[in-house]
Amino acid sequence: MTTFTPLRRALTATAATGVLLLAATACSDDSSAEQAPTTASASSSTPASGESSSSASASPTGSDRSTPMDIRVTIDGQEVEATLNDSPAARDLASLLPLTLDLEDFHGTERIADPPRKLTTEDAPEPQAPKTGDLTYYAPWGNLAIFYKDGPSASEDLLVLGHIDADADQLSGADRITIEAAS
Repeated sequence: MTTFTPLRRALTATAATGVLLLAATACSDDSSAEQAPTTASASSSTPASGESSSSASASPTGSDRSTPMDIRVTIDGQEVEATLNDSPAARDLASLLPLTLDLEDFHGTERIADPPRKLTTEDAPEPQAPKTGDLTYYAPWGNLAIFYKDGPSASEDLLVLGHIDADADQLSGADRITIEAAS
C-alpha cells in the first residue's frame, strides 16, 4: 500500500492541474468571445483588425489602448490632430465632448484643466510614464493634463487617455483647448 500512496498523490496532483488548465482555458475563451464583438465593432475602420483581436485575447487591458478614436482638438484657435485610446476613462471623456477648457501650467511639465466631472478609473490600463503630447487624467485631483515635456515615472494615479500631435512649444504655451468628437 505504501507504493500506491505516492502514485495516488501524483495522479491527484496531475488531475488537479488538468482541471485548472481546462478552467483557465475556458475562462480565456469566454473572455475572448466577449471581447471580440467590442473589438471588432470598434476596430472596423482600422486595417489591422487581426492585431486587435489577437491582443484582445492576450490582454483585455491591451485592447483598451489599441483602438484609437480620432478627436478634433483646437489649441488657442489652431487645430491639431489628436486621438483618444479606447480605455474606459478615455471613453468617459469622449462622452463629455465637446469641451472647452482653460489651461494652466503645472510643474513646468504639463498644462492642466478640470473637466466638468470626475472620469471613471475602472479597468485602467497598466500605468505608463507620460510622454510629450500625451493627454492624461490625474485621478486623485480629477484633472486633465497635457504634457509638453516627458513626465515622471509611471503612476497608477495618472491614466494616459490619448495623444495630441503638437510640438512642445505649442503645448507649453497653450491657454485654451477645445476637444470635440471627430466627424
